[in-house]
Amino acid sequence: MAGTASIGGIEALLSSRDALGLAELVRKRQVSPGELLDAAIARTEALNPRFNFIAQRHYDHARKAIAVGLPKGPFTGVPWLLKDLNTNIAGELTEGGSRFYKGFRAPVTSELVKRVERAGFVVFGKTTTPELGLTGTTENKLTGDTRNPWDPARIAGGSSGGAAAAVAAGVLPAAHATDGGGSIRIPASCCGLFGLKPSRGRVPMGPLRTEGWGGLSTHHAVSWSVRDSAAILDATHGAEPGSRYGAPAPAEGFLAQVGKHPGKLRIALMLDAPAGSPVDPECRAAAEAAARLCESLGHHVEIAQPNWDVGAVGLAAFQVMAAAIAADLIDRGKATGIAPGPEVLEPITLAFLGFGQTVSGMDYARANNTLQTLAITVGQFMERFDVILAPTLAAPPLPLGRINLTPDCDFQQWGQRVAVFSPFAQMANLTGQPSMSVPLGQSRAGLPIGVMFTGRFGEEALLYRLAAQLEKAAPWFARRPGL
Repeated sequence: MAGTASIGGIEALLSSRDALGLAELVRKRQVSPGELLDAAIARTEALNPRFNFIAQRHYDHARKAIAVGLPKGPFTGVPWLLKDLNTNIAGELTEGGSRFYKGFRAPVTSELVKRVERAGFVVFGKTTTPELGLTGTTENKLTGDTRNPWDPARIAGGSSGGAAAAVAAGVLPAAHATDGGGSIRIPASCCGLFGLKPSRGRVPMGPLRTEGWGGLSTHHAVSWSVRDSAAILDATHGAEPGSRYGAPAPAEGFLAQVGKHPGKLRIALMLDAPAGSPVDPECRAAAEAAARLCESLGHHVEIAQPNWDVGAVGLAAFQVMAAAIAADLIDRGKATGIAPGPEVLEPITLAFLGFGQTVSGMDYARANNTLQTLAITVGQFMERFDVILAPTLAAPPLPLGRINLTPDCDFQQWGQRVAVFSPFAQMANLTGQPSMSVPLGQSRAGLPIGVMFTGRFGEEALLYRLAAQLEKAAPWFARRPGL
């Protein structure tokens, strides 16, 4: 095929093969890296006007990488998109969806990017994010609104909505994503993809810093296939210089888990939102159907969920996030001489800045103690259970404009809207546990509904074994939006 296939024919490969499958075609010389790149770029330029998922185009960087010669790795020649948030290529733009960071060029290349490129991926751009990744939809004043390929009037999720929209649209089979409060799992659910948030400290975030939002944030990917997610984690995990902590090293590779029987798991079914907010009947039904599927596969499921002081934990998380955001914005202002005001920041971002400046050192220390208590509480709960099963979200994908950072409501009302939409996902960020959204459900209107499985700290291997079992029992790879 290499050198003779049409762009259209190769474009079809991008949505009919997963990333490992594309790499296999490259190894067999049935398609070349340059042909895959050209097809991915062509598909990007054709579909981005409809869905708006591209923030930065690094086409020359990609072509140069191919011309120099790609490393031999598990993904040699496969196109890749980075999220445009704290993920850098030296000398290239990283703007974080913010007018305040417009024109910022990274001084160094992120360790994660180095590992991705050593695995053979060809980085050709960056995907959209809400300003600084601060909400569950990808809408901002710099690049505009990212739209869901399943329904362009709906959100693609956030903050990795650009990544999820690009994958769902068939531009590429997997893409980089980050998760500080559900930002891998929320867009995975909205766009019908598989998305796993790794354990705290599993994936590098440096070298500029080795943790985000006090350890709440982590990096990985959204993908169509479970095996791609596992193989990407094999290629990227592990400590980096300066790491303050790390997740336990796996006994063997994550890809090796795919296809292994997970054993008979004890699964806690969590159907009620921690604060008691409503859960859409279709999302609840998707979780209940997933529970029945798990029982049919031999697992034990019972309704149970950990309990904690929702108000205290919510305030603690808010203090940690807002303090980190405020520090970054103030430092950016000092570096540029530009005041962080409404001309360059959205209203909700400014509210985070204002609140963050009120957080004292003792407030921060107490917040950290509160989050440690939560981790202990959930850890003790999971001595009885292997996995917690819950809806990923409390509603199908929302209409655009509902939870963006320039809302038609005040800061408190905005926070309530976000919390009501995504009441389940943030727990795993606060405790550091691995958690995955699996695309098992669909609404009557044809919108994707994800189901979330959360494991013990460091036990991604078990989640991958379970995910592969579910993928085989209820396959989703062929379930695509009609474009």
